[in-house]
Amino acid sequence: MTDRTERGAGYVHRALELFAGFGDREALVGNGHRLSYAEAVARVRGLAATLHGHGVRPGDAVLLALGNPVEGPLVQLALHLLGCRTMWIAPVTSRREVDEFVRLARPDAFVYDARDPAGLGPELAAGLPGVPVFCLGPGGAGPDLLAEAAHVPAVDLPVGAPAPESFLQTSGTTGTPKLVHHRESFYAQILALAADFRAAGYPLLRHLSHSPMWLASGQITTLFNLFTGGVLFPRDGWDPERFIATVAGERINSTFVTPPMLYEVLDHPALDGADFSAMFMFNVGAGPAAPARLRQAIARFGPVLRIVYGLSEAVVVTALPGLTDDPAYPQRLRSCGRPYGDVRIEIRAEDGTVLPPGADGEVWVHTGLRFAGYHGQPELTAETLVDGWVRTRDVGHLDADGYLYLVDRLQDRILTRRRSWPIHSRPIEDVLAGHPQVRAAAVIGVPDEAAGELPYAFVVPAPGATVTATELIDLVTAELSDTWAPGGVRFVDRLPLNRSAKVDKRALRARYAEEHPSSVEQPEASIGSLA
Repeated sequence: MTDRTERGAGYVHRALELFAGFGDREALVGNGHRLSYAEAVARVRGLAATLHGHGVRPGDAVLLALGNPVEGPLVQLALHLLGCRTMWIAPVTSRREVDEFVRLARPDAFVYDARDPAGLGPELAAGLPGVPVFCLGPGGAGPDLLAEAAHVPAVDLPVGAPAPESFLQTSGTTGTPKLVHHRESFYAQILALAADFRAAGYPLLRHLSHSPMWLASGQITTLFNLFTGGVLFPRDGWDPERFIATVAGERINSTFVTPPMLYEVLDHPALDGADFSAMFMFNVGAGPAAPARLRQAIARFGPVLRIVYGLSEAVVVTALPGLTDDPAYPQRLRSCGRPYGDVRIEIRAEDGTVLPPGADGEVWVHTGLRFAGYHGQPELTAETLVDGWVRTRDVGHLDADGYLYLVDRLQDRILTRRRSWPIHSRPIEDVLAGHPQVRAAAVIGVPDEAAGELPYAFVVPAPGATVTATELIDLVTAELSDTWAPGGVRFVDRLPLNRSAKVDKRALRARYAEEHPSSVEQPEASIGSLA
């Protein structure tokens, strides 16, 4: 397929030129396939030609229901080459949210993975009368794009295609997920970051990714690795034993995990003796990691951990590479690093005043990797995107050296016994997780008749643990103060996670409300399990 113009497909055109230059170097490994960059170029062009031959046109909104297959990024590149808008469904979301997403997307076409027997594809296809349906793999409700793309002849694309766009769901941490809009400039910025990475002389990445393309983190993780010429290993589903085996067997030198995923790796017996010697960049993000667990990771893996912080609206905010337990700066284990790339950070009070180092306030971010707005929610967009700055709704502070420390989400602040005196969950969680018999902890605010709100802790104990709720409450009191002490501790088998593998505090609040229907009784130290 030949291109008459770069307009509307500028970043894809440059990406395909890069891929062609990488030639027969391995690009994507997964689903039993190992694709070279030359094969990736051919598949992108073949997919674009096939979709165009079936009537998909520039400007069309194409709904995508895919997990994390090797073809995922190739399908998006093909659609963006056509100048389409890709509308990514999060397949792990609730059906109500999926239906709302489809209603807002108003798709002109639908693509799903027919190889996923548990997927929503057939059901969604049946509910889209008149909308063309396409599949990855045979036996679906529409043509098999992969089979047809392997034999499609070259075609010319129409001149003057609009610039491609993407719409992604947020992780749902703060409520019903929002539809985040990214324009072509977002992808051009990823290309620029990848060029800087290549120019710096870093080793080629062999990146193991559990971040699918329907997350903003998956978009940048996937495309950055391909744009740098590395090898991407996309994986569906999380299994710590499989993760450990893949790192050793494929000489993985880069990956990204959330703190709960890191803890599972550290606690898994398969880690004993496993070969992680190739690891160059072990990224940890999407939530705060307890310093005690980070010390364990540093001791096991060496100074390869890299703490990262970002959000759907501003995908990369800070990074803290080469993490060590430096006795000169012990507090750095609680930091998420310094601004990355072109990022600027300000800590602001509720009235918008910029606060000095050390003062907690809302984190505001300015970056070229920011989103363009929330689809169909102009008022929320105006509240979040202000004069080019993104309001993160995270609470934190900067130190004198520019390191960012996050302490909570705005909506998670807890008003304790001291009237109108807010405290935050992160310091309490760090103290609890620092106990040698605790594997993980999460703290929420719960109603209290006398105090208004009290911290309440959900704790995952280590096997055979004998620590009591009272001992943990006393530990927090001793290390922080009685103001921060949980009014109750509930021992659980595990912490619930949302679709981004972050601790789901909404689920914890719902569990607490279910177990305390009056919502006014004093929480008591309790022992139980959370299935």
